[in-house]
Parts: sequence; C-alpha cells; structure tokens
Amino acid sequence: MRDTGEVATNARPRAPVAADVRLLGIATKHLSRLGPKRVTVVAVAAEAGMTHANVYRYFPSKDALLDAVAGRWLREVEARLAGIADAPDPADDKIERLLTALATVQRDALFDEPNLFAVHLDATVSARPIARRHRVRLRSLVERVVEEGITSGIFSARDRERAIAYIFDASYRFTHPLAIQHDAEVPRDLIEARFGAVIHAIQRVLRSGIL
Repeated sequence: MRDTGEVATNARPRAPVAADVRLLGIATKHLSRLGPKRVTVVAVAAEAGMTHANVYRYFPSKDALLDAVAGRWLREVEARLAGIADAPDPADDKIERLLTALATVQRDALFDEPNLFAVHLDATVSARPIARRHRVRLRSLVERVVEEGITSGIFSARDRERAIAYIFDASYRFTHPLAIQHDAEVPRDLIEARFGAVIHAIQRVLRSGIL
C-alpha cells in the first residue's frame, strides 16, 4: 500500500499569486466593504504587506486600482455575453438574450454589489479607458450578431452601422448604467415587461429592412 505521505511530498507547490492579482483581490474586498470613497491605497498596501509606493508600480492611482477591479468584473460580463453571441441560436433570439443579459447583470450588480456598480457607473459617465474598452467590446458582440443575422437572412438591415446604432439607442434606457440607476426604484417585473416590448420592436425593425 502506498504511503500517503509520498503524495504530499511529491505534490507540486502552488505558484505564488502575482502581486497585481493579489492587490486586485484585496481592493475588491475593501471596495465591497467600504465603498469607493473610503478605499485607500495605504490600507490595500498594508493588507498586502507592501508599501503604498509599491502599489503604484502596478496601479498609478486609486482610480486606476478601482477601475481595474471593475474591469475584471466587466471582462466576466463580456465573456458571458460572448457565449451568447457564439451560441448556435438564430440571430434574433441571440439579440434578445444578449441585451437581456446585459441589462440583468448590471441591475443585479446595482442591488447586490452597489459599490462595484458605483465604480462602473462613474467610469462610464466619465468615459474612462476601462468604460471605453467595454463599449468597444459590446459593440463588437452586437455587430457579430447583426452580421450573422444579415448573412442568414433573418435580418434585412441594409445599413449595418445604422442597425447597430439603433440597437444601442433603443435599448439605452435598460442597458446603460446611468439609466439603470435612475430606474432603481421601478419594480423589476415592470422593467422587464417594458424592456421586452423594446426588444420586440428592435427585432421587428431589424427584420423589416427599413434601416
């Protein structure tokens, strides 16, 4: 019978967590507990066992650190949306699922992770790089679905750029973080009913060929 101690002896040691990843993890906890205004680089550095000057080697400012926290969350959101865009469903179903997921994940964050949502909102309103990159990736996913719909004949849009712009314009009230915050007190079932009607209108326009 093999000695169980041999397994422990031969086990590979875990690779050390990169400093920037460790700082992001700590900053995420501080943001959740304290809110963006009360997070300090000094406190994050102290928990990481380094000087605050060392933190600035990885993140040049507190805003950059908090944006990196939000950016990690946004990449998770984008990966989820990419899964929808890459699914084998028809393009009209995909556009519904993609917009619904984008709205839902942000509304959930507003209530479940309000401090993270606050950073996301501020970055979006201020058009900081993390928000601009997110917007570009969102547009790419929507463009992919529109292209697929046109190629397959499901959508009859004549101008791809106008079709993409229409999708973002029509869904703004339900997918932009500022609008989501404004509607925070509106019951979820009412929001979903209103957004469902908007999505159906988007699908009809894309099928109609008027754009």
